[in-house]
Amino acid sequence: MAVAATVLCACASAPASSISPVTTAAALDRRSLDDPGLAAFLAGVDAPRSPGSAWDLDALTLAAVYFHPDLDIAYARLAVADAGVTTARQLPNPTLDFTPQFNTTTTTPSPWTVGPAISLLVETFGKRGYRIEQSKSVVESARADVETAAWQVRGRVRTAFVDLWVATERRDLTAKRLEDQSHLVTLLEHRLAIGDASALDVSRERSNRDQVAIAVRDAETATNAAKADLAAAIGIPARALDGQGIDLDGVRGAAVAPPSVGLQTSELRRRALTTRSDVRAALASYAAADAGLRLQLARRYPNVTLGASYSYDQGDNKYGLSLAAIELPIFNQNQGPIAEAAARRKEAAATFLDVQAKVIGAIDSASAADRGSVAGLAAAEALVAEQAKRQSRTADTFSAGQIDRPALLAGQLELDAAQILRLDAAAARLRALGQLEDALQQPVLSRGFAFAAARPPARPELDPTR
Repeated sequence: MAVAATVLCACASAPASSISPVTTAAALDRRSLDDPGLAAFLAGVDAPRSPGSAWDLDALTLAAVYFHPDLDIAYARLAVADAGVTTARQLPNPTLDFTPQFNTTTTTPSPWTVGPAISLLVETFGKRGYRIEQSKSVVESARADVETAAWQVRGRVRTAFVDLWVATERRDLTAKRLEDQSHLVTLLEHRLAIGDASALDVSRERSNRDQVAIAVRDAETATNAAKADLAAAIGIPARALDGQGIDLDGVRGAAVAPPSVGLQTSELRRRALTTRSDVRAALASYAAADAGLRLQLARRYPNVTLGASYSYDQGDNKYGLSLAAIELPIFNQNQGPIAEAAARRKEAAATFLDVQAKVIGAIDSASAADRGSVAGLAAAEALVAEQAKRQSRTADTFSAGQIDRPALLAGQLELDAAQILRLDAAAARLRALGQLEDALQQPVLSRGFAFAAARPPARPELDPTR
């Protein structure tokens, strides 16, 4: 029976499975923000979005958590690490030795000697415990890597979202500037026809109009590209955003809001240096390397094999007991694996310090960019305010009949240019806030929901057995 069980176990195999590129491609191409699974996921994580409303940055971040393959990869690696704990906890299987013998010199009472022997390996000096500890640390590292992947997905969505807002605003502002420039050219052409304007002035303003028209087309192209980038960051085809309302008001408000108090405090800096997901992953990797070293140190001491046997020999029943079969540490005392494990632990320690050093650099760089963007935006706001006052005075002068309409339009074009400069400053401010968000792993352009802890359900296209 034992032999049969052994044979059956050896014949067991994994269920047949395959991946069809055609099937998976079709499933990816069908992805949509109207997916019922996504709606259930958003409802399950208490997403800050009511059904039918426009998609803001928070809701699109959760959609990316649901759809993006980077999270699928991270969770699959976590599952592998979890399975490693099961492997580490396994006890060594006993071995069965069954060797019948035939004696040609006698047939009485039987020429056969038959006897099974079972051996059981006993691990000594805590080897199994160290192995389990090592695998659990690998799980902690993989779990932190999931959070890192979520932050990276969030960062790409945020960047594309900000780019979409900037491109949309630039398109609208440039279109307004083209309208004013075209109006000015029309007025000057009328004046040229009656000999009241020079051909040089008309030619210059026509050239300006043509340049602005090209800028409008470029802004439209940038808007479409930003929308495609946003779809890619979410993990859906670009057409899935067609007809979907996207709420850019939150970003617009963040661009002109005063600096948030406390974003660069020493407490947040300390928290980032100790609790950021990549820091925790590196620390867990060090713990795994340390447990691995202790495991190799324990392997200097041999395991013990206990055995029991029975044999039927020439009519006699014989019982045997092997109290201890041990490996003799004569040729080596596990020096090589110990040296390798010690080197890996040293590497893990250096990696941990490197991660912390990079976090410090990222926070310092983001803080500097944040301060610079605040100053730049303030200067742009002051420029727009001054230009608006000047244009108001110009409008009053025009109403009084002291200047003509081309002069009024020229002032408006200066105000249009100042507003585009303010948009550039606001874009720099938003990108600096995003950089600070990445460095601190602290939501800045959202209400701060725990998107990194939201685990999406398994989807059929990810299971090749279905």
